[in-house]
Amino acid sequence: MGKRKSRAKPATTKRMDKLDTVFSCPFCNHGSSVECQINMKEMIGIATCRICEESFSTTITALSEAIDIYSEWIDECERVNTVEDDVEQEEGVEEEEVYEEEEEEEEDDVEDERVSTKRKFNYRDD
Repeated sequence: MGKRKSRAKPATTKRMDKLDTVFSCPFCNHGSSVECQINMKEMIGIATCRICEESFSTTITALSEAIDIYSEWIDECERVNTVEDDVEQEEGVEEEEVYEEEEEEEEDDVEDERVSTKRKFNYRDD
C-alpha cells in the first residue's frame, strides 16, 4: 500500500518592521526633529525640521516612503558639500600653481647667477 499524500503547510508570513517616520536633522543634529509629509495628490514629499525649521521637498512616486524623502535630503546635502569642497580645492590648486611658478622663477634666477659665477672663474686672462 502507498503512503497518503501530505499537505504542504502554508508558509508563515514574516511581519515587516515599520519604517521610521521621524529622523534627526542634518543641520542642527537634533534627534527626532525631522518629520516627513507625503502629499500623494501633488506627488510631493516634504521633510521639515521642527527645531531649526529647515525643509526639503522632492517629487515622489506611489512607492515612496518617508525614509526615501529623508535619504534624498541627506544625499543632496552631501552632494552640495562635495561641490563646495571641490571649488575650495580648485582654488587651493590655483594658489599652489602660482606659488610653484614663483619658485621656478627664483630657481632660474639662482641658476643664472651660478652660471655667471662659473664663467667668471673659468675665464682666464693670460
